Amino acid sequence: MNEFFSAIILGIIEGLTEFLPVSSTGHMILAGHLLGFEGDAETTFKIVIQLGAVLAVFALYWRRYLDVAAGLIRLDFRRKKLNAIHMALAMLPALIVYLLFKDFIKGTLFGPEPVLIGLVAGGILMIAAARFKRTVTAEETDDMTYGQALGIGLFQCLALWPGFSRSGSTISGGLFLGTSQKAAADFTFIIAVPVMLGATLLDLWDSRHILSADDLWLFLAGFVSAFVVAMLAVVTFLSLIKRLRLEWFALYRFVIAALFYFIVLV
Repeated sequence: MNEFFSAIILGIIEGLTEFLPVSSTGHMILAGHLLGFEGDAETTFKIVIQLGAVLAVFALYWRRYLDVAAGLIRLDFRRKKLNAIHMALAMLPALIVYLLFKDFIKGTLFGPEPVLIGLVAGGILMIAAARFKRTVTAEETDDMTYGQALGIGLFQCLALWPGFSRSGSTISGGLFLGTSQKAAADFTFIIAVPVMLGATLLDLWDSRHILSADDLWLFLAGFVSAFVVAMLAVVTFLSLIKRLRLEWFALYRFVIAALFYFIVLV
């Protein structure tokens, strides 16, 4: 029963943090340590509940995906409209880097010390982006150029370092490249589904020998809670993004980094 409640709590944490610029990895490691929810099976669990968060974003943006798919079928790649080329340019850099350095990333960067470094470095990046952002040339996602999409994709590579935060990296990249904070956040969520779906399925395949039917209810509890909370978190974040400065999320990251250091590392 304790494991069941731990699964729900971790699902809630995953849903709250996966799409916010605060590092879900750091939160999950910290929460798992406090709950005693650690080990190979628990790592697989954390991979599974990401699918819940992914589906929440798809449920919110499904019309946008259909529009992109329709444009792809019609071979309609007008630059003044978000299309499949924008998405491909944004996704390919991280995919290539991940495939080339997957073993190094999973074997070296998922330790407590690299995550702590990622939390702090990601916060510094966000402060720099907020202070030195370019004049906005793309107020909405449909205004984004192919160059901006590729640039955001390159910034997304930073998120392969656990603790950096995928949304924190891509939103910061968008600000450096002249998108509005709202457009960068929207684009981040839109490209999240194919990116996270692919990464999660690859991780699940690599962890297939750990999966067990006995864990089904545990995984389902975390999956559902992550789905519901992620949907609420994304909607709330998008309503606040025009008013909240990125520095506030950076400061929060520094607080989490301090907790991470004293609870996990000391």
